[in-house]
Amino acid sequence: MTVIMVVLIILGFILLAAGLIGCVLPVIPGPPLSYTALILLSIARKWEAFSPAVLIVLGVCTVVVTVLDYLLPILTSKRKGAGKAGIWGSIIGMVAGIVFFPPFGAIIGTFVGAVLGELIFSNQPDSALKAGWGVFLGTMLGIALKLAVSGVIAFYFTRAVVTG
Repeated sequence: MTVIMVVLIILGFILLAAGLIGCVLPVIPGPPLSYTALILLSIARKWEAFSPAVLIVLGVCTVVVTVLDYLLPILTSKRKGAGKAGIWGSIIGMVAGIVFFPPFGAIIGTFVGAVLGELIFSNQPDSALKAGWGVFLGTMLGIALKLAVSGVIAFYFTRAVVTG
């Protein structure tokens, strides 16, 4: 094993760890970082570590889950009756939660922001709670999907490193 190969594998493990953390923290793009680890291992192993089909399928999954992560909270909140104020409130709440109460502040902040946004601009407590619940469900679903894809990527990466 060459020094470059060892460095790329170590970088891959670092990216995998960052990717898994990024599945929960919205500021870190989890699945794309995890997928980059696969690419580094592929480069280290002269593109023999994974079949092209595995790389393509996991690449498509990475793109799809990354896009869904942005769309799911909006779609689920709209389905529960949120308006623009609730959606903007959830975004502001998520950022405030990340800054003031990491790491779980993003999740709580998203819910609280959606509820406050709806309360301030619609004055309907029932619809505000439904909107907050919708954003929360979308956020949780996005996290679960990102963890699933990053977990599969981590499995393939680790298996390829261990089996050589």
